[in-house]
Amino acid sequence: MSSHDEKSTPAVPDTPAIAPTYDVKLTGQYVTIIPVSPSHAEALYPQISGPERASLFEYLSGDPPESLDQFRASLAKKADTTNPWTYTILLSSTSQPVGLVSLLRMDARNRVIEIGSILYAPSLQRTPAATEVQYLFASYVFDTLHFRRYEWKCNDRNKPSLKAAKRLGFTYEGTFRQHMITRGRNRDTAWFSIVDGEWGGLKGAFEGWLEEGNFDEGRQKKRLEDFREV
Repeated sequence: MSSHDEKSTPAVPDTPAIAPTYDVKLTGQYVTIIPVSPSHAEALYPQISGPERASLFEYLSGDPPESLDQFRASLAKKADTTNPWTYTILLSSTSQPVGLVSLLRMDARNRVIEIGSILYAPSLQRTPAATEVQYLFASYVFDTLHFRRYEWKCNDRNKPSLKAAKRLGFTYEGTFRQHMITRGRNRDTAWFSIVDGEWGGLKGAFEGWLEEGNFDEGRQKKRLEDFREV
């Protein structure tokens, strides 16, 4: 690259990203997000265990827990680990744990971080609360921690995750073929991202969608995508 080309490339503001922390509480109208703790195992385990819920783990890196003790131990390990940082989702109305989410693969120098390892109990899936979880994490990443790029990656066979990423406003960037071997099988990985310059518009869409007036007996009047088209 010539010196002229280098000068024509805009300089990136020298605002360092801040690493996520376990000293945080994200509060919305439907959910509260707090650091994971082994104390959450007893309430969450019945919602994510058993053969009928094994599909919740189909695209996660870990297998379903075989016992409450094993699940409690896994949460204790997560609570002692950073990058990834794991958080528990509580329903604000009941303080009941209903899921886990992680922020991971932080590249502090380039201000990039990923959301993943998303485990939603059936009671959380396809609810306004589930969308609010994603709004709260994106707001934390961009508004508080000052990252430039927020990533979502998933197995290309995971159609619900592909659909969710697009609905939430992530931009599809391509598929890495034969990216990984998971459980002895090939994984092609679809990459999505939101960058900081897009967040303002997406934030407004989330906030508009989440307003109480957008729901009639729990049913949305306008889709989240429709708010981005205004």
